[in-house]
Parts: sequence; structure tokens; C-alpha cells
Amino acid sequence: MLKSMTGFARVDYQKDGVKATIEVKCLNGKQLDINTRLPRNMQNFDILVRDMIKSKFSRGTFSVNLNIENNQIDKILAFNTEKVKAVYESLNNIRTALKIKEPVKLEQVLSYQELISEQEEEIDERFYANLIKQGMNKALVTIDQMRINEGKNIEKDIANRIKKIQQIVDKIRAKGLERIPTEREKYRQKIAQMFEGDEIDEQRIYLEMVILADKLDISEECVRLDSHIKYFYKTLKENESAGRKINFLMQEMNREINTIGSKVNDAELSQMVVMVKEEIERIREQIQNIE
Repeated sequence: MLKSMTGFARVDYQKDGVKATIEVKCLNGKQLDINTRLPRNMQNFDILVRDMIKSKFSRGTFSVNLNIENNQIDKILAFNTEKVKAVYESLNNIRTALKIKEPVKLEQVLSYQELISEQEEEIDERFYANLIKQGMNKALVTIDQMRINEGKNIEKDIANRIKKIQQIVDKIRAKGLERIPTEREKYRQKIAQMFEGDEIDEQRIYLEMVILADKLDISEECVRLDSHIKYFYKTLKENESAGRKINFLMQEMNREINTIGSKVNDAELSQMVVMVKEEIERIREQIQNIE
């Protein structure tokens, strides 16, 4: 089974007047990379969020944005009295130096935001951990389903291309057998030309025979291509992520077809080789989206 690495989910989960809004995005990535944005007072739940993602996914770049709304938490305004006094005295001195008659007002002093800090009541660790778990679980289930659905479409496309490759390989194998008599006749003519001379280079004859035998025999490469294709279909049936395995198979198939291309000296066969390489390249592009 193939899974895509792209997905998005937004979940609003509410319990006892507290609402957690969770957005999770996932894009392609060679490894598993997780970036989180949590409220300042929720930073200790970062490990929880990461562990939940790691338990379900092996590859992809995840971005998690968590927001908590709780109307039951009372915010307390705390003033730094010493700074308030210092600001008031400074403003008063400026007023005196500039000979401003109007007195310094309270709202002018309080306009300096650094004098005020917001304090929140201590949060219930167990309650918020459960809240985040429930919301994250819903988001990750949604993303997993999106990745499965997109993976099915990619799998269908790749399977069609593999089927096309198999058909071309069968033609290459048949064409390779057909050209043996022709190549044999060419070799006979070369031997005849060599015997017309006064001297016979036996080492040259032996070398030509070895080269010809090697060029005519593409059966081993075709057999290995068949084996890789069979393993590809087997990989699709596995439950674990298959992206890396298929990428390796494409590398091996590309190596075999390159070997065939270097052996054959035939325009039609060369064209078939190019067609296989094009399909392999398209599959490798698709694999970049697979977990």
C-alpha cells in the first residue's frame, strides 16, 4: 500500500468550556521533520505532540499549530509599582522642563505596556494533555486518510507505468532473439573478410566472438527486470511504507535497462530502451510523494 506524504487537517475540540484548535499540515520530506507552534504556557506538551506524529508516520514535513481558548481562566493584571513611579517622575520632569501646565495623567503612564504583565492561573496538566491528545488524534486520523486516498491514485498511475514497462521488456526480449541470426551473419562476413588476407589474427577472432556473444545476450538483464517488477507488485501489498523500497527498485531497473542500451546496436531496440527509461523516470518523480 502506498501513502502520499501530503495532507491537511483542522480540528476544533472542546471540553468543559476549553477549546483546542489544531491545524496540521504535511508536505514531502526525505525524513520525518516536525515543527510545532504552541502557546507559551503549553510548551511542555511539545514532546506529546511530536510523539503522537512519530507513532503514526515515518516520513514527511509536519507543521502543527495549536491554539487554546479558555474563558474560565481569569487573567490578573500585575503592575510593576517601581516602574510606574519612575515613569511618572520622568514624565513630570519633562513637563516641568518644557513648562507644560497640564499635569501628568494616569492613562499616559499606563500607555507603557512594559509596566503591565498578564498572569494566568496554573493549568491542569492532565486535563490539557487529554484535550490535546483527543484533538491531535482526530487531526492525524484525517491526515492519514488523505494520504491513503492520494496514495491510491499514485499507486494506480505507477502500476500502469510498470505494466507498460513489462510490455516493452517483453518486446525487447523477443526482438533480441530475432536479431541473433542477423548478427550471426554479420559476424560470418567479418570472418570471411579476415580470411581474405595473408595472415589470420586468431586473437582478434577470439575477441570478436566474445564481444558478439556478450552483445547478443540480453537475457540476464531481462530476467532481472522481470524479477524487479514482480517484487514491485509484492511491495504494493505490504502494509508498511513502500517509498524507499520502490525508489531502490527503480534504481536497479534503470541500471539493467542502461546495460541493455549499451549492448544493443539496433535503432528499434534503442528506442524501446529510451521508452523504458522515460517511464522509470516518471515513476521516480511520483515516488518523491510517497511515504
